[in-house]
Amino acid sequence: MSANVPGSGSVPCRFAHYFVICGIDTETGLEPDELAALYQWLEADRHGRTKQTTRTGENFDQSPLRRTFKSKVLAHFPENIEWNPFDQDAVNMLCMPKGLSFRTQVDNRDPQFHSYLITREDGTRTYGFVLTFYEEVTSKQICTAMQTLYQMHHAEHAGSVCASSSCSMDSLASSTDEGDATSLSKLHCCSSYDISRDTLYASKAICLITPLPFMQACRKYLYQLHQAVTSQQPPPLPLESYIHNILYEVPLPPPGRSLKFHGVYEPIVCQRPSINELPLADYPLRHVFELLGVENLVQVFTCVLLEMQVLLYSQDYQRLMTVAEGITALLFPFQWQHVYVPILPASLLHFLDAPVPYLMGLQSKEGTDRSKLELPQEANLCFVDIDNHYIELPEDFPQFPNKLEFIQEISEVLLVFGIPPEGSLHCSESATQLKNLALNDLVNDKKNGNLPGDTLAVFEMLQGNATLERLQALAKRTGVSVGQVDGLRSSSFKEKETRLQCDEEELRNAMLNVQIREVFAHRFTQMFADYEAFVIQSAQDLESWLTNREQMQNFDKASFLSDQPEPYLPFLSHFIETQMFATFIDNKIMSQWEDKDPMLRVFDSRIEKMRMYNVRIPNLRSSIYQKCTILKESTQSIEQRLMKIDHAAIHPHLLDMKIGQGRYEQGFFPNLQSDVLASGPTNNNRWVNRTASTQRRKDRLRQHSDHIGLDNDLREKYMQEARSIGKNLRQPKLSDLSPAVIAQTNWKFVEGLLKECRMKTKRMLVEKMGHEAVELGHGEANITGLEENTLIASLCDLLERIWSHGLQVKQGKSALWSHLLQYQEREEKLEPPAESPVSLGPERRKSETGLSMPLLRVSLIQDMRHIQNISEIKTDVGRARAWIRLSLEKKVLSQHFKQLFSNQALTKKLYKRYAFLRCEEEKEQFLYHLLSLNAVDYFCFTNVFTTIIIPYRAVIIPIKKLSNAITTSNPWICVSGELGDSGVMQIPKNVLEMTFECQNLGKLTTAQIGHDNSGILAKWLVDCVMVRNEISGHTYKFPCGRWLGKGIDDGSLERILIGELIIPCTDEELGKQCRTPPQQRSPTQIRRLSITSLGGRNNKLNAAQIQEAVGEAVNNIVKHFHKPEKERGSLTILLCGENGLVSALEQFFYHGFKSSRIFQKNVFIWDFVEKAAAFFESGDQIEEAETGVESLRPTSKIFCQYATAINVTPRNIGKDGKFQLLVCLGARDHLLPQWIPLLVECPLITRMYEEQALLRDRMAVNSVIRVLQTVQEFSITLESSLVKGIDL
Repeated sequence: MSANVPGSGSVPCRFAHYFVICGIDTETGLEPDELAALYQWLEADRHGRTKQTTRTGENFDQSPLRRTFKSKVLAHFPENIEWNPFDQDAVNMLCMPKGLSFRTQVDNRDPQFHSYLITREDGTRTYGFVLTFYEEVTSKQICTAMQTLYQMHHAEHAGSVCASSSCSMDSLASSTDEGDATSLSKLHCCSSYDISRDTLYASKAICLITPLPFMQACRKYLYQLHQAVTSQQPPPLPLESYIHNILYEVPLPPPGRSLKFHGVYEPIVCQRPSINELPLADYPLRHVFELLGVENLVQVFTCVLLEMQVLLYSQDYQRLMTVAEGITALLFPFQWQHVYVPILPASLLHFLDAPVPYLMGLQSKEGTDRSKLELPQEANLCFVDIDNHYIELPEDFPQFPNKLEFIQEISEVLLVFGIPPEGSLHCSESATQLKNLALNDLVNDKKNGNLPGDTLAVFEMLQGNATLERLQALAKRTGVSVGQVDGLRSSSFKEKETRLQCDEEELRNAMLNVQIREVFAHRFTQMFADYEAFVIQSAQDLESWLTNREQMQNFDKASFLSDQPEPYLPFLSHFIETQMFATFIDNKIMSQWEDKDPMLRVFDSRIEKMRMYNVRIPNLRSSIYQKCTILKESTQSIEQRLMKIDHAAIHPHLLDMKIGQGRYEQGFFPNLQSDVLASGPTNNNRWVNRTASTQRRKDRLRQHSDHIGLDNDLREKYMQEARSIGKNLRQPKLSDLSPAVIAQTNWKFVEGLLKECRMKTKRMLVEKMGHEAVELGHGEANITGLEENTLIASLCDLLERIWSHGLQVKQGKSALWSHLLQYQEREEKLEPPAESPVSLGPERRKSETGLSMPLLRVSLIQDMRHIQNISEIKTDVGRARAWIRLSLEKKVLSQHFKQLFSNQALTKKLYKRYAFLRCEEEKEQFLYHLLSLNAVDYFCFTNVFTTIIIPYRAVIIPIKKLSNAITTSNPWICVSGELGDSGVMQIPKNVLEMTFECQNLGKLTTAQIGHDNSGILAKWLVDCVMVRNEISGHTYKFPCGRWLGKGIDDGSLERILIGELIIPCTDEELGKQCRTPPQQRSPTQIRRLSITSLGGRNNKLNAAQIQEAVGEAVNNIVKHFHKPEKERGSLTILLCGENGLVSALEQFFYHGFKSSRIFQKNVFIWDFVEKAAAFFESGDQIEEAETGVESLRPTSKIFCQYATAINVTPRNIGKDGKFQLLVCLGARDHLLPQWIPLLVECPLITRMYEEQALLRDRMAVNSVIRVLQTVQEFSITLESSLVKGIDL
C-alpha cells in the first residue's frame, strides 16, 4: 500500500485523509460495550472464574456513570479513500478506547487530547488525533435509561457508598482528576444521578486521520474547532467550511518546506524535514524526558533496541503515545519491526499474551498499583510506569555503550532548554499538592502533554509558580544561561505585536527535538561508521537474493565484533542479532537494485560526511566518547522554516450549502452536512493538477518497468516473505475481535514461535560448527564466546516466551521455572525415592582393570536440584536460565522437555487450548529442533557459573595385566582447570577412587598424579586418570601409560597428565572409553615409550614431518594469542598436549639420538641436557671451545642456572618431565631460540647424535630457531601445576 508515500496521487498528498466524529447513538440508546464485555469474559477465563455473569457486559457492581457503554462512529468524511480504506471498528476503538463515558455537572469535563496510530500489515502507519469533550445529553430516552440503571444499582447495593467507591476504582473509565483527597461525600455525589436534579453529559470525540504525524498542528486545529462550538459567538464560517478546507484544500508540505493553513480563529503552521534531515517527529521529546528522566529513558531505549517486550503504563493516553513515539523516533537509522500498539484498548488486554517482542501502552486504572497488575510474562519484560517515574528492567541486561558520557551529553542539551535531567518536578510528591491549587487545570493540561496555544495566557498564570522558578534556579546553579527561558515571557508579548508565524514554545520544542535526536543519531554514526565493510553481498540480482534470503548470512558478525572496542561488545553482540538490525542490512543490500530506504540514505550520507571531515585510521576503533558537534547548525533549517513560511494553503471559504444548513447552537457539535463534505473541489486547483500530472508520469514509468522487470506478483511475494523473516504481527487486528479471529492470531503466534525456534537453533549450529560461516567469509571456523553467550541468552528468551504463551494463571516471573516446579512437586509426591533416571551409558564403564567410573544418573528433577542448590542464583528467571544452560551442556534439553511434556494432565491444567505447548505437531517439531543442538559441544553452564562449588569424582585406572595395579605407597592427585586447581589431595590407599568438592575449575586441563615411594610395592604403572564433573557430567580422561617409581622408566614419582574430554556416543563406545573427535586432544604418553624402546624405531617421523610439527605447534600458540583473551582456552594443552610444542621439540631432539641401551638402561634427552650443562659449567670449556662459543657465555650461564634449578627441585618429575619443564620455562622467558644454538655448539653433540641428526643440520636448526622467534612477542603464563617448586 502506498498510503504513506507522498506524491503518489492527489489523495496521499492531502494533509488529512478523514475527519471523524464518535459518540453516542441516540437511536440505539445505551448499549453495554461489547468489547469491554469480551475483555471481562477473557479475564474471567484467565482467572478461572465463571464466565456466565460476564457475557452480558452488564456490571451492576459499578456505578452507571463509571461503566463503559458502546460508542459509535457517528460520521466520517469522506466516505472512503482508495489509498487508505476507512476501518470503522478500529477508528472507533482508538478514538474512544474506554467506550462512552458519562458525567454530571459536578464532574470535571475538560476536553482531553490524545493521538493514536494504526500500523498496517506492510508496516506503513496512519495517525489519528482526537479531542474528546463532553456534550449535554438532550435525549429523554437516554436520561431515563441512566436513571433506571441507577435505581437498579442502588437496589443491588442498598446505597453502600464504600462499595460504590471501591468498585469505581476498578473501572476503565476512572477519571484522572480525582485524587486521594477526594471526600466520600464528593464521591457519593459523583456516583449518583437524579434526572430531576442533574444534567447528564456524554463524551464525544472529533478526530483527524493523517498520513504523517503533525501532532502539534492537528491539536491546535481540533482545539479551535472545539472552541468554536463552545464559544458564545458563532464561528465566522460554518464548521463545514473549515473541515472541507483541511480535508481537500490543505496539502502536505513538501519535504524541506513549511506550510501555513487556517483554523477557525488563528493560522496554524507545520513544517516537514528535507530528505537529507532526520525524519519527521512532531511529538515533543521535552515531555518524554520530563516524564521519565534521562537515565530511565536511556534504559528503556536500550530495551527497545534489544527488542525486548516493553510495556508502557499510564492513566493518560497521550502520555503513552508521546513516550512510544518519542522513543521510536530516537531509533534512527533503525526502525521497530515488531508489534507496536502505543494505546492498547481495554478489550485487547489479552494481547499482552503475545509471545513476541512488543512495544505497547496500557492505560492504568486509578488506584491500581503495579503489584495488582497481572502480566502473562515478565522474564523479558521492561515495565515503564510513566506516572510514577519508575521502570523495571529484565535480568541480564547489557548497558548502552558509554552510557554515563551519553547521559551527560543529553543532560547538557536538556539544561540549555531548562529541563532538569532527572525529570520534571510534577512527577514527584509536589504533584499531589499542586493538584489542589488554583493551577489545577494547568497542571492537568501539562500532564497530558498539552500546552494552550496562547503563550501569553500561560505565563500570566505561571507568574510566581514555584515549579518554573525552581527550574530557572537549577539552570542558573549549573551555569546554564536562562536567557532563553526568561525570553519566553517577553517573546509572548512580542508575538502579539509582530505576529510571528509560530509561537516560541513550538519553536523551542522543535529545536530541542532536533538536537536530542542528533545526539542519538551521532552515537549510531560513531558505532556503525564501518558497517558497510562487513555487509556480505552474496547474490547477483534481487530475485535470487529474495529467493534465498532465509538461507543466507548477510552480515559478517564475527569480524564486525572483533573490530569493536571491548566495552561495546556486550551490547553490540545482542543488538546485531535483532530484527531491526537485520532489516537495516537487508535494506542496504537491496539498495543496489532499488531506491535506497530514506532513513538508510540519510544515515549513509552522514557516515560519508564524517569520513570527509574526520580522517581516522580505517578499522581502528576507540571507545573514547565523541560528542555531537553539529547541534547548533542542525536547528538552523527548522528555525528558517518556522520563521519564514514557504507555502500557504487556500483560506476556508463559504461552501455551496442550502439555506438553514450550518446552524450554530452553543455547546453542541453540529450535524455536519455530508453532501458538501463527501468530496473535494472539482475546480482547476493548481495543486491537484500538479500532483495528478506527476502521478500520470509515474504511471507511465511504472508500466514501462513492468515489461522489463521480473514478474511483479512474484517479486511482491518474495519481497513480503523476505521482509517478514523473524517478524510476527505488527499490530492486533482491531476491526474484528471474534473468538475465531483471536484463535487465528494465536495460531500465527504458534507458527511464528516455531519458525523462530528453527532459525535460532540453525544459527547456533552454523555458528558453532563453523563450516558455513567459513564459506561466507569468516576467518576461522570458531564461534567466539561472546557470540555463543548471546545466542544462548536469545534461546533462553525464546523459551520463556513459548512457556508464557496461553498461560491460564501466571505464577512467578518465569513461566518455565513455574512449570518445572509444579512438575517436580507432582513427581516427588508420586515416587519420592526414585526419579525415573535417564541413563547416559551402561551401568559401569569397564576397563581392562575392572575399575571404572560409576554411572551418573541424570534426570530432569536431579538437574533442577543442582540448580536449586546454587545459592548464587537468587531469582526464578535466573534459575530457569541456569537450568537451560545446564541441560544444553549435558545435551539433554530436548530429552528433559519431552519428559516434562509427558505429564499431559499438568500441561492441560496450566495452559489454554490455543497455547503453543498444547499444539502437538508444533511441539514435536520444537523438540526436534532442540535435539539438533546435541550435535555440538557447549560449556555454557561451566563457563558462566564460575564461582559455584561443584562435586567431582576421580578414578585412577592402573594396567592390571602387568601385575602392578596395587601399590603400597600413598598416592595423591591434584586436578587443574582453566579457572583454578583443587590442591593436592590424598587418595585412599588401594581404593583408587575418590569424590571431592571445590570451586568450579572450568574445563579441566591437567592432573598431577604421584606417590611417596613407600613400601615394597612402590612401582606403579598407571593407564589413565578419569575425572568427572558430577553436575555437568563432563568426563575427562588423562592418559598416562607410564611407570611411577624409582629405578624404572625415567624414574618419575609424579607426572603431569594432559586431559581430553570424552564424548560418549553409544553404549558400546562408552564401554571402550571411546575417543570420538574430542574438543581438545591429549598427549599419548605411549608415544614417548615407543621412541625410547627398541620396537618403536619403525614409527619415528622423518625430518620434514618433524620440522612441520614444530611449525604447526608454534603456529597454534600464535593463533591462541590473536584471539580475544576470554576466548583463548588452555595454553597448557598447546605446550604439553599431543602435537604441542614440547612433543614437537622432543621429536626434534630425538631425531638421530644415539639411544642404545648401556647395561639395559634407556638414555633420555635430559641426559644430554645434563651433560651439556655440566660441560658449560666446567673450567675446561674455554680451551676446548671452538670459535664462536665465547659469545655464548652469558647464554650458557642462564642455561646452566635453569638446568640446575630443575634438577634440584624437590619434585620427583622424572627425566621426561624435566625436559618438558625446561621447554615450558624457555618458552615463557623467551630463551629457547638462544638455547638451541648453545646446545648445537656443544662438543658432546658428536658423541650423542648421529651425523644425519636434525640437531647437527645447520639449515634445519636455523629454520627451527626462526620459527620459535615468532612467539617472542607474546607473554606466556604457565599453570602453577607446571612450575610448582621451581626456584629461579
